Amino acid sequence: MARPIWRGAISFGMVSIPVKLYGATDAKDVSFNLLHKKCHARIKQQRYCPIDEQVIEWGDVVKGYEFSKDQYVIMEDAGFDRVPVNSTRAIEVTSFVGLADIDPQYYERSFYLEPEEVGKKPYVLLRRALQDTNRAAVAKVSLRQKEQLCLLRPKDSVLIMQTMFYPDELRATGELTIPSDEEVPIAERELTMAHSLVDILTAEFEPGQYHDEYREALLALIERKVNGEAAISAPPVAPGKVVDLMEALRASIAEAKKERAVKPLKSVPAPDDEAETAKPARRRRVG
Repeated sequence: MARPIWRGAISFGMVSIPVKLYGATDAKDVSFNLLHKKCHARIKQQRYCPIDEQVIEWGDVVKGYEFSKDQYVIMEDAGFDRVPVNSTRAIEVTSFVGLADIDPQYYERSFYLEPEEVGKKPYVLLRRALQDTNRAAVAKVSLRQKEQLCLLRPKDSVLIMQTMFYPDELRATGELTIPSDEEVPIAERELTMAHSLVDILTAEFEPGQYHDEYREALLALIERKVNGEAAISAPPVAPGKVVDLMEALRASIAEAKKERAVKPLKSVPAPDDEAETAKPARRRRVG
């Protein structure tokens, strides 16, 4: 059984719900150790003090905030618990919002909330209220020396806490060169064809059908090396070629209709007449 990473309470109005917090995701990245190229011994990363010219242990490490050049305020672990904000021990709900009102760019990480024994009834009450009104709770909680903006939302029988970025943590787009509709005019016929392609490829989201093909291929490559087999290289990618946009859209629609015939998509609107008259062609890239 996983251990909770935080214990506290959900607080809204006069209601308090004691809960435990668990990580809801588990990254499946392939990890590697750093080795010495000469002898393949594993490299050790050590904490070195340049003043005393010696390696130091974790017990001799403290946290310091640099308020001026080479000038530090030392913070002990107990000091973080004395920060005078309510969110150090509670998930403080501030408002309720519609899920559609929040840009997914704000989402950071997901956690599961499990009620303590005495918190079961108010937990179910909050979950039902959010489900019935199709809303989520905006809140704050202090985790890892930071007051996190977060969102509480129901998923089946569980309340999920979604940590979020603050607005000043989102990078602005002002320095990007993004063409406007006026700079790049789109013909109505091109837009109609694009709509047809979107309609053909529209389906219900089924996350189970997606998997990390790169990770699978990387693990297969590692397995071949373990067994002393020759590596298999991926075929070279053909360079992009500029083609007529309408021709590329027609080819894409034809290819999508072929794939849909082999594996029908759920909830797919019928294509319009423009898409029906598209002739089959090989998929081509737009450069």
